[in-house]
Amino acid sequence: MSAPLLRLEGVHTHIGAYHILHGVDLDVAQGELTVLLGRNGAGKTTTLRTIMGLWQASQGSIRFDGEDIGACRTPEIAQHGIAYVPENMGIFADLTVCENMLLAARGARRAQDIDERRLTWIFGLFPALQKFWQHPAGLLSGGQKQMLAVARAIVEPRKLLLVDEPSKGLAPAIIQNMIAAFRELKQTDTTILLVEQNFHFARQLGDRVAVMDDGRIVHSGAMAELAEDEDLQQRLLGLSLAAHQ
Repeated sequence: MSAPLLRLEGVHTHIGAYHILHGVDLDVAQGELTVLLGRNGAGKTTTLRTIMGLWQASQGSIRFDGEDIGACRTPEIAQHGIAYVPENMGIFADLTVCENMLLAARGARRAQDIDERRLTWIFGLFPALQKFWQHPAGLLSGGQKQMLAVARAIVEPRKLLLVDEPSKGLAPAIIQNMIAAFRELKQTDTTILLVEQNFHFARQLGDRVAVMDDGRIVHSGAMAELAEDEDLQQRLLGLSLAAHQ
């Protein structure tokens, strides 16, 4: 069995006086979509931010593609081919959709410098971005802003995409659009680690699942196994996936 693309071993993270992660062990396999589930406050966002170097692990190791990145700064981690879509989306409201994309496309100084085939592919995933290309991002709907946040992360090929709750606050029709986009992303070489509270969304996309509680991974396995076991869902998450059809 090949080594995972991303491996966390015994990762602890402190934020000020608070000890948030308590020895996280997590493997993310190449080419798969792994969903990180858990109740609010379990440590899911802290895990993503620690991987991205926004918060430094106080103990343990983080290895990406065989290399230890635990002590790297965020720009160095991004250069390894990792992109992060935060829960707050991280877009620049006063800039146009085009300008937001340019900021994410390293080396592109104007729209014509963005890879035309990749941009066409992104417009196929999120047609609204082409429609509102020259509009300020702050005028987009919530769903369109989320589309822009994901598009910025994939404007260049990435080895790993970290995404924090992409369906949060979105209308059902937009969620279906986002599911379709992530399904297409799964057909590329992009590996995805997804934090999600919408279990219907998670079940449709996830290959593997890891469940967090109190800063630790308490379960990992195939998403299909968790989706079919309501007793396990109740024990780990306090509710049933069947209730979120």
